[in-house]
Amino acid sequence: MIEYLVVLLNVRIQQARNAPTKGASAVEWVIITAIIAGVALGLATLIKGLVEGKSAEISSNFGGGGGGGDGSGVGQ
Repeated sequence: MIEYLVVLLNVRIQQARNAPTKGASAVEWVIITAIIAGVALGLATLIKGLVEGKSAEISSNFGGGGGGGDGSGVGQ
């Protein structure tokens, strides 16, 4: 009986070693996710810098905005 179990176990081990892998392993998924997150963070930083630069440019072109109105909502 024990010999049969040993042979059965060896067959299962060989099948597991020779089985084709399907898809990426967990480590590969972590690496791919880290790369994508890094690219997204870099793009977000770049876009934020461009938007802040244009905002400062617009603000300086208009003299920092007007003093505009007295808050009553009625034009004079």
